[in-house]
Amino acid sequence: MSKTIVGIDLGTTFSLVSVLENGVPRVLPNALGETLTPSAVSLDEQGRVLVGAAARARATTHPEHTALSFKRDMGSDALYSLGGKKFTPIELSALLLKALKAEAEHALGTTIDEAVITVPAYFGDAQRQATRAAGQIAGLQVDRIINEPTAAAMAYGLHERHREFKAVVLDLGGGTFDVTVLEVLEGVIEVQASAGDSRLGGDDFDQALVERLAAQLQAEHGADPLTLPQTRARLREAAEAAKKRLSDADQTLVPLFELAVGKQVVSVELPLHRRDAESAWAPLLERIQAITLRALRDANLKPAQVDEVLLVGGSTRLPCVGRLASQIFGRLPLRKLPPDEAVALGAAVQAGLKQDDAALDDVIVTDIAPFSLGTSTLQRMGGLEARGLFVPLIERGTVIPCSRAKRFVTALDDQTEITVDAYQGEHAMAAQNHKLGEYVVRDVPKGPAGQESVEIRFSYDLNGILEVETTVLSTGKKSALVIEQQPGRLTPEQIAEVREGLARLKFHPQDALPNVAALNRADALYMELVGPARAQLGGLIAHFRAALDSQDGELIRVVRERLVAAVARGR
Repeated sequence: MSKTIVGIDLGTTFSLVSVLENGVPRVLPNALGETLTPSAVSLDEQGRVLVGAAARARATTHPEHTALSFKRDMGSDALYSLGGKKFTPIELSALLLKALKAEAEHALGTTIDEAVITVPAYFGDAQRQATRAAGQIAGLQVDRIINEPTAAAMAYGLHERHREFKAVVLDLGGGTFDVTVLEVLEGVIEVQASAGDSRLGGDDFDQALVERLAAQLQAEHGADPLTLPQTRARLREAAEAAKKRLSDADQTLVPLFELAVGKQVVSVELPLHRRDAESAWAPLLERIQAITLRALRDANLKPAQVDEVLLVGGSTRLPCVGRLASQIFGRLPLRKLPPDEAVALGAAVQAGLKQDDAALDDVIVTDIAPFSLGTSTLQRMGGLEARGLFVPLIERGTVIPCSRAKRFVTALDDQTEITVDAYQGEHAMAAQNHKLGEYVVRDVPKGPAGQESVEIRFSYDLNGILEVETTVLSTGKKSALVIEQQPGRLTPEQIAEVREGLARLKFHPQDALPNVAALNRADALYMELVGPARAQLGGLIAHFRAALDSQDGELIRVVRERLVAAVARGR
């Protein structure tokens, strides 16, 4: 029997684990019985690591000890401070993946050591390498990385693979936005174009509301509330909750009780109308529209030629996003699969393909390069010298895996060295694109300027990872670009070192997580309530703490269920 490979949607705000069983993908529940695990890491007062719901609840009560949205900084040198300890985005993602791995093993009753992980289509080489490194640190073999909208398309295509249609997938998650244009034809799911923004998502919609609420508070109380960490955290929590309520209502009240604003403590309920929220979101919606239209241009399609518009990602539940999709395409968008789960379900399909699952014998998936990859050159034109021009070797939209080569000439007489660099992006000037790395080709035979001297080959694989090879034409000497000293690229030794360091951290036992999560969620809600509701919740919290001290398992379960129900009602 072959080993089980899981699919993981490693999201900005929530993450999910999935598996293909009997040809059908399903999302696995975590220890709380929930399919969505918050992408959050926190350290408690004893220095123990919390991951998921328990950590997410502490973002309001203990913001200095909690990390959220660290996926946005993957492939960078950002550092997060949790209670005095420093963590990189790779380390935080590894802790999250380790927890997801444990949840999957518990749900399936087997050891999991390999996973397919999804990333935004617009993640670059460094971000993809960082994702793979995080998986390795968590004890997972990650041979396959798949673009999120492609995964969602696979989940849709699996159910519709006997039809022929063109579709656009709009994937708006917590931190990223991707658009993918695809065609499904007799089991072949062909991606034709992709565009996106790795810093555009639900977090940005929340932040727009935070800034609006903060401006109201500052106007009324004369102090900027965003200077205080806990006030910032509470405003973010309130903004996210208000955003969700405005998905169903035209207006809402944003309760902010005992909130520190400068040197004052205020209790207010700020009115918020959907039209005012959408006014604050207008710049974000314009970015979504521009990216969508660019993807259609790349696919050489007009909106009317699209048969189905598929919405993926929790943030597509916002009415203004669905309305924008309807305006662009002239048709109502579809939600045939749960928006939060579509990417994870597609990851399970890819895992099944990797295992050669017989149920997927007629499914073929093609993907494309989401951005152009190339090098910089010097060109002489009419006696003028232009430096730093971007020359694409692989154009965006090229079907992958692919390999493309070009020959280049020397710029100077008797030139013996050539600097080869690699960039990704769409700007005509290389410096305006993202530099992946560079190296120097030495021992180029001397000769006159303008002599063909080197061939540069870019190879881009199914995981969206680039390899660069240079051949000196006269000698056949080959060199390979090793992109080193980038935050996303760790050597095997560094991976082992980070894994060892994280292994020394203390973790809550898995069977205690429902209790910890229930208590932290209740503590976070307690901060937001006033009056009798707050007093009632406080009594339940005290009762639950006493039950925990008693170590009576049945009593703990009964009181926990009562507390969880009260928190659900309070929200």
